[in-house]
Amino acid sequence: MINKLKDVKDAKRIVFKFGTNTLRNDTGEISLSHIYSFIEDITWLFKQEKEILIVTSGAVALGKNKLKVEDNDATTLKQAAASIGQPLLMGIWKDGFEKYGINTAQILLTEDDFSNRKKYLSLRLTLNKLLENKIIPIINQNDATSASELEHAAFSDNDKLSSIVASKLDADLLVMVSDVDGLYDKNPKEFSDAKLIRVVEKVTSKIEKLATGASLGGRGGMITKLIGAKVVTQSGLYAKIVNGKTPNIIKNVFDENVGTLFCPTDNLSHKKRWIAYATNIMGEIQVNDGAKKAIIENKKSLLSIGITDVKGCFKSGEIVSIVDCENREFARGITCYSSDDIEKIRGCHSDKICEILGYKYDDDVIIKDNLVLI
Repeated sequence: MINKLKDVKDAKRIVFKFGTNTLRNDTGEISLSHIYSFIEDITWLFKQEKEILIVTSGAVALGKNKLKVEDNDATTLKQAAASIGQPLLMGIWKDGFEKYGINTAQILLTEDDFSNRKKYLSLRLTLNKLLENKIIPIINQNDATSASELEHAAFSDNDKLSSIVASKLDADLLVMVSDVDGLYDKNPKEFSDAKLIRVVEKVTSKIEKLATGASLGGRGGMITKLIGAKVVTQSGLYAKIVNGKTPNIIKNVFDENVGTLFCPTDNLSHKKRWIAYATNIMGEIQVNDGAKKAIIENKKSLLSIGITDVKGCFKSGEIVSIVDCENREFARGITCYSSDDIEKIRGCHSDKICEILGYKYDDDVIIKDNLVLI
C-alpha cells in the first residue's frame, strides 16, 4: 500500500479528465470559478515539472445554453451544440492558463484517430512534442462531426477517451475528476451505510457489478469510469477517481485518503495496447473450445481449423474480436486474412489454405504476437 502510493506521488505524466458535472454550478451552468480553481491547482502541479494533459467535457452543455434548448437526445442537436460550445470551452481553459503564463493546445479526436494505426502514431508524436515544449493539450471528442461517440456507450463518454490517451501516451496516472468521491461498495444514494473503497487491486467482474449508470447531465457514470480504469491498469498505469466538488482536490490528488485508487495489473506493449483498445473492431471470429484453450492457456496463434464462424466484412490487417461458442469475447487481434478468405478456410487445416485460396499469407489466421486477451 505505502509503496504503491509512493509510486503515485512520483507520477510525472498525468492525464486529468473533467466531467461535465464537475464544471457546472448548482444551477447547471458551466462555472468559471470551478474551472479556474482547477486551473490554479493544475498550475501548481505544472510548476513541479509534472506533464499535464486535460481531457474535458462541457462543450455540448455550453452549446445548449447558447442555443437556449432543453436537454434533448437528438444527435444532430448535440452535434450543433458541440460546434458552438467547443470554441467557448477551449477559450475558458486557454484564457485561464494564460494568466499563469502557460500555453495550451486544442486537440479534437474521433475514434478513427485511434483505430487507424498511422493516425494514432502521428497523434502520439504530436502530443509528445507538445509536452516536450511544456504545452498543456486540451483534449475533447470531436462531437460536432462524429455521431458514434454520442450514440454508443463504448465511446460515448470522455472516461474511455481519457483512458486511451493515458494508455497510449505512457502516462503514469489517470485522474477522473467526477461528482462522486469514488467507488462505493453499494450505491451511496440508496444506502446510507455505503462505504468508499479506497484501493482496487484489480477491476474484476465483482467490482464491475458495483457500478451504477450515468449521472444527470453527463454521458458516462461509474460504469464508464471502471472501463477506463481497466484500460489504464491493464496498461501498467494507475487510475484514480476523485470528487471535483471537493476544494483543492487537484492539489490533494496524491492523498491516500482521497478518492479511489486503481492499481496496475499488467503492462501490455504499445502494439498490444493499440490492438486491445482500438475503438473500431471491424468484425468477429468465432472459435471452438479447443482454439480458445490454445489461445488462453497455451498462448498459441489462431489457426483456421479452430474457426467456426465469421461475422462482418473486414480486410487483412484489420482488428477483429475473437469470441467463443457462446459469443463471449475473450481476445482481439490483427487478422492475416480477410473475412471472405476466412469464410472459405474456416475449419480447415493450415496446409489446405494455399489449395483453397490459391495463395497463403501465413499458416496462422492471427499470429500470437498480434493477439491480446480481453
